[in-house]
Amino acid sequence: MINFAPPRIDEKTIEAVAETLRSGWITTGPKTKLLEKKIAEYCGLEHALCLNSATAGLELALRWFGVGPGDEVIVPAYTYAATANVVIHCGATPVLADVNKNDFCISAEAIEKAITPKTKVIMPVDFGGLPCDYDTISAVVENAKNKFTPSNAHQKMIGRIMILSDAAHSLGSTYKGKNAGILADISVFSFHAVKNLTTAEGGAMLFNLPSPFDNATIYKELSITSLHGQTKDAMAKMQKGNWKYDIVEAGYKCNMTDLAATIGLIELERYKNDTLPKRKAIVEAYYKFFATYEWAELPVIKDDNRESSYHLFPLRIKNITEEQRDKIIQKIFDRDVAVNVHFIPLPMMSFYKNMAFKMVDYPVTYDNFSREISLPVFYDLSNEQLAIVTKAVRDSVTEVL
Repeated sequence: MINFAPPRIDEKTIEAVAETLRSGWITTGPKTKLLEKKIAEYCGLEHALCLNSATAGLELALRWFGVGPGDEVIVPAYTYAATANVVIHCGATPVLADVNKNDFCISAEAIEKAITPKTKVIMPVDFGGLPCDYDTISAVVENAKNKFTPSNAHQKMIGRIMILSDAAHSLGSTYKGKNAGILADISVFSFHAVKNLTTAEGGAMLFNLPSPFDNATIYKELSITSLHGQTKDAMAKMQKGNWKYDIVEAGYKCNMTDLAATIGLIELERYKNDTLPKRKAIVEAYYKFFATYEWAELPVIKDDNRESSYHLFPLRIKNITEEQRDKIIQKIFDRDVAVNVHFIPLPMMSFYKNMAFKMVDYPVTYDNFSREISLPVFYDLSNEQLAIVTKAVRDSVTEVL
C-alpha cells in the first residue's frame, strides 16, 4: 500500500530525539526556544511562539484579541473544522464565506459581503499551501474600517478587523516575494504529522502586528497564557534560587515540548534545500502527467504572485458528481494507493448543519469538493511509487467516466 502522507523519520531524526531524551530535558526548554528562533528567522520575523497545535495558536490569537459572545469571525466554508471550532470555543459566531473556483482560497468578494459591525476577525486559509490574496483581503478590510466597532484596547489599537492567517499548510510558500508567516497580522502554522514540517504534533504563531503593537511583548504575554498563566516556565524555574513564580491569569496548557521541537529542528534544517524541492518535484511530476488528460483540472501551484509550499496536490475531475468521485477514490484504494479529500466542507458536518449552515449557499465550495481528490505527496515517495499512483488514478477515472 502506498500511504497518503507518512512523516519523514530517519536515523538523523531518531538520534536527535534520543539525544534529547538522554539530556533529561523533554518538556518546554532550550530546544523549543531554539525552534521558535529558527522559525521566526526563516519567515523573516523576530518572534514565533511554538505550541502543541496550530489549533491552540488560532484560539490564543482570538482570545488575545478579545473575541467572544456577540462577535463574528469570517472563515471559508471550505476548510478543516479546526478553523471554525476555535471561534465556537471563544463563544463567537463563525460566518462562512465561499471560495474561489480556481485556487480553493477564500473569496475576497464573499468576505466583503459577509462583513458586519460584529465582524472582529477574518481567517483566510492557505489551502494546500497556496497563499490567499492577502493584498486584496487587506484592501477589503481597509474599506470596511467604518463598520468596525472595537470593544477593547487591542481592537481600538488596530482600528480595523484583524487578519488571522490559518497558514497550517503554507510554511515555505511565498506571496509577492514575502514568506508565509508575515502575510497577516498573526499567522499560524501546523506541524502535525502529515504536514511538510512536522513535530509529530505542534504549531507556531508568528506575530506581525502593526505599530503601535509591540510584538515582543505580545510574544511574552502569550508564552505565559499558553502555560497556565505562569510567569516562569520550567527552564526559568530551574535556575538557582529562582523557583518562585506567580499565576497572573487563568491560562491554558498548550506549550510545545522539547521532544517535539527536536524533530522540528531537524526538519527545519533541511526544509528549504531538501524537503521543499522534493515536494515540488513530485507535484510537478503530477502536473506534467495529468496535463495530458482532458478530464483533469489541475490546481494552481504557482502564479505571478504566489508559489505554493507544495503541501497538497488537489486534483479535480471535470464534469463528475460527488458519487462518481467517491467511486473513483474507492477504485484507487483497490489498487493499493491511498488518497484523500481536502476537505469535507463545514456546512456538510453535523455540528455546523445544526447551526443552520446549508451547503447550497456555498456553490463554489461544493463544486470544488465534489470533484476533488488529493494525491500522495511525501518526501520518501519514489519515482516508481509515483508512477504507480498516476496509473492508478488514470485507470480508476477511466473506469468510472
